[in-house]
Amino acid sequence: MIVFVDGEVPCRVQHRRAVKSWIHSVIAHHNKTLGDLSVVACSDEQLLEYNQKYLGHNTFTDIITFDCSEGNQLSGDLLISFERVSENAVNQGVEMQNELRRVIIHGVLHLAGFQDKTEEESSAMRLAEDQALSMFHVEHRG
Repeated sequence: MIVFVDGEVPCRVQHRRAVKSWIHSVIAHHNKTLGDLSVVACSDEQLLEYNQKYLGHNTFTDIITFDCSEGNQLSGDLLISFERVSENAVNQGVEMQNELRRVIIHGVLHLAGFQDKTEEESSAMRLAEDQALSMFHVEHRG
């Protein structure tokens, strides 16, 4: 089950039914199943606190993924800074919802086993993100 949660800021994911269906499709594409997935809207400050407390990083970020998966069943919490996503969208010249979908699927791909610590891993992650985003536009338009 996928839930969208208001944190310190409203969770402004549009077309939620289509996004849920798309996430299911991406997970199935990677031969995994869906358990429980929460998409939690956070402020920059809130996500910075989590980053410091749980990861030991003193930097702002757009997403932190807490993985609770078991075997091939993906479960976890995607904590997303809607402020950071909005700023990144402006800086990259893309619509906020497009950038938000990229960040959401980035977290889902982490749950599926993708990493992004090295340049090679980051390239594979970006390719998987692009492939997933193209699945949204083709299969879940509107």
